[in-house]
Amino acid sequence: MRRLAKTLIAGTSIAILTSAVATSQTYDSVIVSDQVQTGDIFAGQTLNVVEITETTTAVTTATGAAFNGSGEDVTLDIRANQNLQANVTADTRLDAAVSSGATTALTTAATGVTSESNIYGGTLTGVYNQRTGPGLIYGHSHVEAPDAEVGDVTASTQAVGVSQGFGVSYSVVGARVNQTNQADVVADGGGTYRYVEGSATFVGAATGTNVTSSGAGGSGERYIINQTNSAALTQASQFTAHGSAYLSTTSATASGDNINLYNEGGLLDVTSNQHNQAYIRAQTGASAYQFGSASSISYGVGNSFLAGNFGSETIIDAVQLNDGGGVEVIADFTGAEGYDASAHATAIGNAATGYVCSDCDGRLIATSQQVNNTDVTAATSVHVTGYARSATGVATAVGNTATYYVSRPTGH
Repeated sequence: MRRLAKTLIAGTSIAILTSAVATSQTYDSVIVSDQVQTGDIFAGQTLNVVEITETTTAVTTATGAAFNGSGEDVTLDIRANQNLQANVTADTRLDAAVSSGATTALTTAATGVTSESNIYGGTLTGVYNQRTGPGLIYGHSHVEAPDAEVGDVTASTQAVGVSQGFGVSYSVVGARVNQTNQADVVADGGGTYRYVEGSATFVGAATGTNVTSSGAGGSGERYIINQTNSAALTQASQFTAHGSAYLSTTSATASGDNINLYNEGGLLDVTSNQHNQAYIRAQTGASAYQFGSASSISYGVGNSFLAGNFGSETIIDAVQLNDGGGVEVIADFTGAEGYDASAHATAIGNAATGYVCSDCDGRLIATSQQVNNTDVTAATSVHVTGYARSATGVATAVGNTATYYVSRPTGH
């Protein structure tokens, strides 16, 4: 027997199929999902606190359309179409007067359209079409606590135009993914504290188009992926200022098009075409009057591709074209007195990596084409106005980089 559960809630579609009784019978199941969102989506919250002793937590998510079509012990075919013609905003604000607690955790995520398909012990085929029209996907988070203290604080801000994920276990997948993002994607965050006793981690990430997969149990994966990020802007930024911070990390990552595929055991075969036309900007500005270890880290890339298999074979045919406004990455740090201060900025037009396992008698076949037609800039600055144990700055700018290798698995 087969069970089918389907739920539609506020732009979210979920379809999960399972086999109730393990038999030799083959089930042919089909899911067809069409989603169109034309009204703006907004999620926001503000926390005003005076003195918290233990924890302060905030989770803010806004999504234009979400789909989940998954199966277990079935043969499943999916046709999923998602179209967003609106703005999506997620906004988190924290104001603290004396203390926001021993632990403070803020999570903010704005997503245009997202889809997930997981298959266990079966076969998945599918065509996924995802599109966002002109607009803004905006994730914002800010902490205002210039006279307050905290034990450990983590603030994560994310903005994604379109995203598709696959989870594959003891299964076979063959899928085509077509993604087009025309919306500006911006993740902006930061904050200020008088005193951070432990660690302060402020992280921002913005991605125009995104495809990920994780395969295990001798699975076989075959993908055809087309990504176009034709927005004007994809930007991630984080700005922090602390009076005294023991461990401080401020980081931002901006990616026009991103593919990250992983498999264990079977075949990983991918044909991809990535075309970024957006201006990519990643920027971090961090300061602390007194600091133990303080880092300002920025990374920006037009097109990013990774396909790795700890299995028998990886086949890659990857095309990357980066046009538009260029890639600009900036990382700055300013402090008065402390121990270790650093700023790292990495800017890349096109980046591709592929690998296969040597202990598995692995074979790697890769064809890679990369064209970058834009300026790529990386800049860092480190200012220590008093004394410190070390000051480190690293700025790296690369037009095109491709790495393909056969390697021994970690731990062997």
